[in-house]
Amino acid sequence: MHFLGPGAAALFFLGSFAAFGQTQRIPDRNNIGWYVYEGDHPLSKRWTLHTEYQWRRTHFLTRPQQQLARLGAAYQLRPRVQVAAGYTNLITRPYGDFPTADTGVPFPEHRLYQDVQLSDTLGRVVLEQRGRLEQRWQGQLEEGQGRRVQRWEYQNRIRYQLSAVLPLQGPRLDAREWYLTGFDEVFLSFGRNVGKVFNQNRLAGGVGYQVQDNFRLELLYLNQITQHADDEPVSGLPVFEFNQGFRLGVNYNLTLGK
Repeated sequence: MHFLGPGAAALFFLGSFAAFGQTQRIPDRNNIGWYVYEGDHPLSKRWTLHTEYQWRRTHFLTRPQQQLARLGAAYQLRPRVQVAAGYTNLITRPYGDFPTADTGVPFPEHRLYQDVQLSDTLGRVVLEQRGRLEQRWQGQLEEGQGRRVQRWEYQNRIRYQLSAVLPLQGPRLDAREWYLTGFDEVFLSFGRNVGKVFNQNRLAGGVGYQVQDNFRLELLYLNQITQHADDEPVSGLPVFEFNQGFRLGVNYNLTLGK
């Protein structure tokens, strides 16, 4: 089973920018700090429970951006192939010069997702490719009505991520060793209620430390480009966020089954 080779993956990412590369746009630049917990907890030989929480901030720490909680289950279909599905709850607060919602209060989003993940090695490098489908229900608020949801808008999105891990102290990653890591992920919207196909791209790279076999820490530089669903109402130009900062991650995999 194959997703994309490295060259094809690069072309895929470059192609995702073609839609806005020559278009006039309004930039919205933010400094971000994302604090991430992830845990993949084995339940049996093939089944794993996934838990995740992300605390996303702007101005690196002082102002809120988003909160994300995710719960899912994964099944090891073959030695290199894993499938997964789950639920995501997201709360977005108004931020930046052109907030996506002008109600002044946070708005909710519910998602279902389905994953296919392929693992491989290239010399000492561990590569992972992940394709994800998302079904999104975004809460639409009415100004002056607080957090009361007037209606839910449904959208579909597809994501493709290519990630890599390079051990720095040996041919494989063991406890108490450092490693380099990074990923690139493109997000494309499709279906009804979608006016713009390109949604966002995330590029990250940095260093990690494998504390124990089931516990690691990572600090990555993060570059996020996001296109707003609605154009700026006065000029009619598309709004793009150019967010830069860091991603501090903790991964702890507690075994729950025998």
